[in-house]
Amino acid sequence: MVAGTLSADWLPVGLLVGAGLGLVATLVMDVPMGRLPEGETSPRVAAGTLSDESLAGAPDGVATAAHYGAGVGTGVLFVSGVAAARWLLGGPLQAVVVTAVALFVLMNWFFSFVVVPTYGRVPDERIGRVRRDWAVAAASYLVAASAGAVAVVALV
Repeated sequence: MVAGTLSADWLPVGLLVGAGLGLVATLVMDVPMGRLPEGETSPRVAAGTLSDESLAGAPDGVATAAHYGAGVGTGVLFVSGVAAARWLLGGPLQAVVVTAVALFVLMNWFFSFVVVPTYGRVPDERIGRVRRDWAVAAASYLVAASAGAVAVVALV
């Protein structure tokens, strides 16, 4: 894609690249999530919201599907954001940085102020830790996605 243009020609490849980038970034994200005290809580909150179950009763399969489905979908959103930002800003590195920052804010806002309160079953004393650990996990996702996007942009 040439800076300053945005066309539908990139869409099929962009969707595949975004999905792949999202999957890889989610696998990278799994490392800190597995080590943080509340890291594994985020997928369980999503599963509990979808299944109307408690944190302990949230189905593992639903948690896994929600986690990886959201990661793949966010990868597509990330690549789309980079394409749009590159069209607006021109510079590929600027586009990746702007998209990563915007997505970090969006991911944290959505999880912290929509998903967690909607679910309403995270004990009050854990909410701050869950949000903090989610922010760390989201940052690791976006670092991995950004590195992948820079590599893709360098190839294009």
